[in-house]
Amino acid sequence: MPQLHYAQLRYLSIIVLAWLSVFVLTRSLLLLSHLAAADVSLLQWVGVYGVGLVYDLSFLLYATLPLALYLLVCPARLWCRRWHQRLLLGLVGVSVFAMLFTAVAEWLFWDEFGVRFNFIAVDYLVYSEEVINNILESYPIYPLIALLAVIAMGVSVALYRPVEAALQAPLMPRGRACAALVALCVLVGLDGLSVGQDSPRGLGGNTYQRELASNGPFQFFAAFRNNELDYPQFYATLPAPEVASLLREEVSEANARFIGHDPQDIRRLIDNPGQPQVMNVVLVTIESLSAKYLGSFGDARGLTPNLDALRQQSLSFSNFYATGTRTDRGLEAITLSIPPTPGRSIVKRIGRESGYGSLGQQFNALGYDSVFIYGGRGYFDNMNAFFSGNGYRVVDQSSVAEGDMTFKNAWGMSDEDLYQQTLKVADADHAQGKPFFLQLMTTSNHRPYTYPDGRIDIPSGEGREGAVKYTDYAIGQFLQQARAKPWFNQTVFVFVADHTAGSAGQEDLPVANYHIPLFIYAPALIQPQAFTEVASQIDLAPTLLGLLNIDYSSTFFGRNVLRKDRAPGRALIGNYQHLGLFDGHDLAILSPRRSMRRHDDALGLSHESSSTVRDSLLRRDIAYYQGASHAFQKRLMAWQPSALPEAQLSNR
Repeated sequence: MPQLHYAQLRYLSIIVLAWLSVFVLTRSLLLLSHLAAADVSLLQWVGVYGVGLVYDLSFLLYATLPLALYLLVCPARLWCRRWHQRLLLGLVGVSVFAMLFTAVAEWLFWDEFGVRFNFIAVDYLVYSEEVINNILESYPIYPLIALLAVIAMGVSVALYRPVEAALQAPLMPRGRACAALVALCVLVGLDGLSVGQDSPRGLGGNTYQRELASNGPFQFFAAFRNNELDYPQFYATLPAPEVASLLREEVSEANARFIGHDPQDIRRLIDNPGQPQVMNVVLVTIESLSAKYLGSFGDARGLTPNLDALRQQSLSFSNFYATGTRTDRGLEAITLSIPPTPGRSIVKRIGRESGYGSLGQQFNALGYDSVFIYGGRGYFDNMNAFFSGNGYRVVDQSSVAEGDMTFKNAWGMSDEDLYQQTLKVADADHAQGKPFFLQLMTTSNHRPYTYPDGRIDIPSGEGREGAVKYTDYAIGQFLQQARAKPWFNQTVFVFVADHTAGSAGQEDLPVANYHIPLFIYAPALIQPQAFTEVASQIDLAPTLLGLLNIDYSSTFFGRNVLRKDRAPGRALIGNYQHLGLFDGHDLAILSPRRSMRRHDDALGLSHESSSTVRDSLLRRDIAYYQGASHAFQKRLMAWQPSALPEAQLSNR
């Protein structure tokens, strides 16, 4: 067995121990700052640190593998060169800085999302310009980097003598070096087979405990590797005929006739009764607006006077839920009416993001001008490709002259500027006698929480409260201006959030943290009322088309929740791994490794237990997600204008 008196092992052990120290310190600080949420008993403390050590060592096994290979094969003559030893000394300093930077990055990510690095962090690397600008505007990043550099230099000085002594130690003989190489490769192979992205689930406890036991860099690279998850490979399944039967039962309505040839194809003709209402539609998707921020949902800070007033004048939904935790998930659900399948959203599945039976395509078929209007740059989250490939024309920040923007930050122009562009598009379409469907995506309610000065009584950049209040202010200004337009009485306004401000909680899918507002406002068409049953973003498109009495060919997984003969409400919620079905009381969750669980009283005590396919709620859950994944793979959601009802075609 090689001993640590060999130079290579002594040098490597210094770097490994330094990284381990930072990992333990990071875990401890995160735990101490979230003790109440983590709810850790003495035994669970041992579990968090024990499982955490396994994860830390697993990451270090991979991270130090290239360096270990180099050290073990480095010739003695090269090793003894002065410049080479100085290079290795410098590498220690760089490593110390890198581990400190990683620890701070983990802290900031946790502060934003309440979890370790995950699929979101991978996504953020792709959109480095927005993310870097957001970080620069949100945090004193340059002083922070300077401070980390000073600390790294101090630690490097403290480690100088041990490192120098390690470099002067005897080199490992060639035979032992080869044996060490083989042993290292075997360890990497065994680790890859035994330690996975979801391994902390064996720890039990709540989500905070499992996240604290994880290792951020390990989770980051695991998420990078698993950015798309094949449903049948990782999740519980049912026989295809059973999925087909369950799924059609879920989406069936008295006015629907199935026309798909594949048993799992839910394509159907929807015959909505009554005369079609040729109304303009403005659908505003609001960044990160949790229902809990609205005064009408119980917040006492007075942040949303305009939205609170709007709720009283609208068809409002009291128990409405986002499907996911990111903007792209909200846009996917609202536009395509599909559950959040594991891995990336369809919006970001480059090369497979277009050609679907979207809400925009439905309005296009009726002669509408379908436009996606975004406050930022449309390449972010692949929005341009997704919307332009699914029946929309796109207006984003790059379409707007600099002189037409009064304010912008890392994520795009202010909400006021976005609404001004919306009014211009609406005016132009109205002047041409063309009905319009405008689907907006706002940006102001997002870190760094900056907005034009003088609009509200909270200074720009001071936090979420100010961003929420400015978001509400901009909506109030927009509606005030819209009411003066000649097209106002022929327009339906829809206000809905893309997701909540934070979805992390003690459970993998804390239902309350997916709760968002939905208001449908059209004084000339819709009487104010409150809809109290459970619904989710996938129900928005069919409900909106039902309100307008539009007949159409549907591939939607949602339902018109306003029908008198509607089935009991349910909400599909998920993140990139866990897939849930909430029936208003209980929650079924599907997870990788074919795990099946349920939470009874999900909005209350939320008692978790393992379950099986004999559980009817789990069976419904499987049917939705297995069916949606099958539909995506087989292109069963493709737009087929030829399948439109004859009555609809004649009205085009």
